[in-house]
Amino acid sequence: MGTAKRERKKSNRQLGREQQLQAARRQKTSRTIIRAVSAVIIIVAIFFGIAFLTDDGEDATPTTTVTPAGDVTTTQPGSTDSTTAPAEFVYGTTECPPAEGAAEQTQEFADSFQLCIDPTKTYTATVTTNFGEYTAVLDPDKAPGTVNNFVSLARSKYFDGTNCHRAIPDFMVQCGDPTATGSGGPGYKFADELPAAGEYKIGSLAMANSGPNTNGSQFFVITGDQGVSLPPSYTLFGQVTDGLDTTVFDMNMAGNDDPSANGVPPKGEIKIISVTIAES
Repeated sequence: MGTAKRERKKSNRQLGREQQLQAARRQKTSRTIIRAVSAVIIIVAIFFGIAFLTDDGEDATPTTTVTPAGDVTTTQPGSTDSTTAPAEFVYGTTECPPAEGAAEQTQEFADSFQLCIDPTKTYTATVTTNFGEYTAVLDPDKAPGTVNNFVSLARSKYFDGTNCHRAIPDFMVQCGDPTATGSGGPGYKFADELPAAGEYKIGSLAMANSGPNTNGSQFFVITGDQGVSLPPSYTLFGQVTDGLDTTVFDMNMAGNDDPSANGVPPKGEIKIISVTIAES
């Protein structure tokens, strides 16, 4: 009997140890599951945190475009093409050329021009090129400073005998640099008078620039849809009213269609013979 009793006690102790081991295993398994679930929760939280911080990731990437001045510009996240009302235009100190035109050509100036036009009048530019003439009505209502500058340069014979150094078919023809290098100008810069979005048309005259408020003498004529779709970063100051389907068309066809050339130089010579101004 004693031996049987000892065996039962021994068996009970063994059963108790097995139950303790099973309980320990269950507790360990529970801790493992809890840790795994916690890790998943943390990972999910981190993921959604990152997703929140990088929402609209495409919009957060700067975009790069080629400007009519041939420069590469970057639009930063959150920027917009909309414009605000410009400050009152500040004119320079250079004396006005004669209304009938200067006797001699001048292509270098110490400062921009005084107010030389009457913004209440109409100004029409006749541009004679090696392809013929085109006529553009200038817009002193929307861009009085820019029209004043163009008229004053034209009356100084600034554009006469100059080559249009850059032309991209169905985009634009760029002129107004006496050096025909793309870096020439009159010796001064003046402020933007930017249009609203969507105002460019085929035949629009606009100022080329290398950034905000860097206008000088270089301008371009829009010749196709690529130019029409430009952001309103270039001062719009006139519209071709005659010669669009003839002279401007031929200038456009002389452009350089090699994408790697960026329009420089045109495939055919594009030359401004003279620019005359009529006032009414």
